[in-house]
Amino acid sequence: MLGTIFNTMMIIIGSAVGSIFKKGIRDEYHSILMQAMGLVAMGLGINAIVQHLPSSKYPVLFIVSLAVGGLLGQMLNLETKFNTLVNKYSKGNLAEGLSTAILLFCIGTLSILGPVEAALKGDYTYLLANGMLDGITSIVLASTFGIGIAVSGIVLFVWQGSIYLIALLMENSINNDLLNEVTIVGGILILASGLSILGIKKCNTLNLLPSLMIPPIVFIIIDLVNVYL
Repeated sequence: MLGTIFNTMMIIIGSAVGSIFKKGIRDEYHSILMQAMGLVAMGLGINAIVQHLPSSKYPVLFIVSLAVGGLLGQMLNLETKFNTLVNKYSKGNLAEGLSTAILLFCIGTLSILGPVEAALKGDYTYLLANGMLDGITSIVLASTFGIGIAVSGIVLFVWQGSIYLIALLMENSINNDLLNEVTIVGGILILASGLSILGIKKCNTLNLLPSLMIPPIVFIIIDLVNVYL
């Protein structure tokens, strides 16, 4: 868990530094930073999709995941509940920035593979590299959206900690195919977040978040079928 702790601290420190810069940023600079963050999110999302989709052994799974996950998220109304909660304790567009930060920090190759490598091999290389990248990104995000971005560090700790524990408990069941499918869905969510920030298309990204649970469920079902057939 040392790598995850480092990753979390880098986000919190970066958010604190970025929030200091925010106080002296004029509107035109704030606007260009928003555009930069939107483009970064779109770029990272597209990269994840292009890099992992050709390796998918179930090329329609991401479609099913987004459809089923989106319906579930809409039923739970996650987007509205999240925005209401965040806006209750903050001003401005922190909800949008925080949802983007959570996706950028949690749904990436390094953030997913890092805890797995740490749990199975004791290798913290991915997590340390991810911590440095997230620290820099959090500075830019906090300079745009404020200190509230630090909350994403807590979410990341829970996310990576959960993956770490699951990897320990399911050492023989974790495989690259599952991680690949989760990354594809995550890339699409990050891309959707970028579209929202740029004002191209408002996407209810948080309502699509349950889509990330569908690939693991499908893989569990496949494993059970293979066992009993």
